[in-house]
Amino acid sequence: MVDVSAKDHTSRKAVATGEVHMRPETLQLIKEGQIKKGDVLAVAQVAGIMGAKRTHEIIPMCHPLLLTGIDISFQINQEPDAETGLCSITVNATVKVTGQTGVEMEALTAVAVAALTVYDMCKAVDRGMKITDVRLVHKAGGKSGTFEAE
Repeated sequence: MVDVSAKDHTSRKAVATGEVHMRPETLQLIKEGQIKKGDVLAVAQVAGIMGAKRTHEIIPMCHPLLLTGIDISFQINQEPDAETGLCSITVNATVKVTGQTGVEMEALTAVAVAALTVYDMCKAVDRGMKITDVRLVHKAGGKSGTFEAE
């Protein structure tokens, strides 16, 4: 693990995103609250928060961080893709900390765990769902400054 003891405590923020692609019928069931396991987006939101808080337990070289803010949100993309015929849910995670190291991994883990939770809750009706494009889109703070994805 990298020694960060000489680094200053600064405000740091990371934003990550990802997509869960599914059949239109699956998205409709989610929207109507008809998935048997419960409220898919509410459970996925809690799972994403838990994932961010426990990142250091599953990514070997991550520092345990006292996170100061975690926001998980979803965008429903109801219009089917012209090529695939699939709809999607975009998962967004914003994670903040005041500390000596960044929160990129926490934001990425939050997105991945939330997306996996959507899959888990809906797999009984749509095993063909795809999780794609999990990536960092913004990072601010620390020695390396700001990063914005293109």
